Amino acid sequence: MALLAAPGLNTIGQLWFHCLQIVNKQPAPEDLRVFTVVARKSGFAAAAEELGASPAYVSKRIRLLEQELGVKLLHRTTRRVAVTEEGERVFHWAQRILDDMDQLMQEVAITRSEPRGLLRVSSSFGFGRHVIAPALSRLVERHPGLQVRLDVFDRLVDVAGEGFDLDVRVGDEIAPHLIARRLADNHRVLCAAPAYLARRGTPRTPAELSAHDCLAIKERDQAFGVWRLRAGAAEQSVKVTGPLSANNGEMVVQWAVDGRGIALRSLWDVGAHLQAGRLVQLLPEWRQEANVWAVYPTRLQLSAKVRVCVEFLQEHFQQEWAAAAS
Repeated sequence: MALLAAPGLNTIGQLWFHCLQIVNKQPAPEDLRVFTVVARKSGFAAAAEELGASPAYVSKRIRLLEQELGVKLLHRTTRRVAVTEEGERVFHWAQRILDDMDQLMQEVAITRSEPRGLLRVSSSFGFGRHVIAPALSRLVERHPGLQVRLDVFDRLVDVAGEGFDLDVRVGDEIAPHLIARRLADNHRVLCAAPAYLARRGTPRTPAELSAHDCLAIKERDQAFGVWRLRAGAAEQSVKVTGPLSANNGEMVVQWAVDGRGIALRSLWDVGAHLQAGRLVQLLPEWRQEANVWAVYPTRLQLSAKVRVCVEFLQEHFQQEWAAAAS
C-alpha cells in the first residue's frame, strides 16, 4: 500500500516503471555466478578459464556486482584475490540463489521429462578415464539437454566447496555431511605377475606381505602404505613397502604386470589381466572393500540432473559389470 501511495505514481504505467527500476537494481544472476567462481578459484584468470571467458570480462562483472551491492567483495593483489568479510556473506547467499534458480530450471525440466544444464562431475584419474568418461558419453547421448564437465583428480574432492554437483568415487570413506548413493559393489584384490611369484615366492598370510615388494599407491580414501584387508569378520592392517610407489593406479598395474611387485587394485582395474593370466590373485579370501559411490551435497538432493545422472550410472554399472562377470 505504501508503494501505491508513493508520490508521482499516479498511473499504472508509472507504477510498472517504478517496479522495473527496483528489479533492475537486483544483482544479475550471471554476475553472482562469476563471483562464486572467482571466490572458489581465488583468481580472475583461473575463473575465466573455467567460465570460458576473458579475464577482462570477469573483472568487469565483479566490478559491476560490487557497484550494485555497494560493498567490496574481494581484496586484490598481484598474485591472487581473497574474499572480504562482506564477500563471504555474498558468496553464501549467491550459492543459495543460484542453487534455487537451478532447481527451478530442473523442476521445469522434469515437466518436460528432459534434464538440462551443466552437470559438473569429478572422479579419480583411472576410474574417471576408463569407466566414468564412457558412461557420461552415453548419458549425454540419452539426454542431449545436459552438458557434462568431467574433472579427474588424484585426491579427495571437496564436492560442495569446489563447485561440483557430483563426485563418483571408489571407496567407502564418506563424510557424514554428504549424501552418498551406492552405484556398484566393488572390492580390491591382491595380485602379482607369475614372474614375480617365481622369483620371490607367494605370500601365505597378510603378515607376509611386509616382506615383499609391494606397489603402494596413494588412494583417495586410504592411508599411504597401509593395506587394510578383510576376510569375513576378520580384519588386518599391514604396513607395506617396496621400491616403487605412485599416485596413479594405471602405473601401479603396469608395474605389477611387469613383475615389479604385489599390487592391491580394484577388480574393474585388473580383471582383464587376471583372466588373461598376466596377473595372479593372491590370498583370495582377503580383500579390501571399495564400493563405487555417487556423492553430492545435501543442497542438491532434489536436483533433477543429479538424480538422472545417478540413476543412469546405477543402470550402467548393473549392465556393464554384470556382462563382464558372466
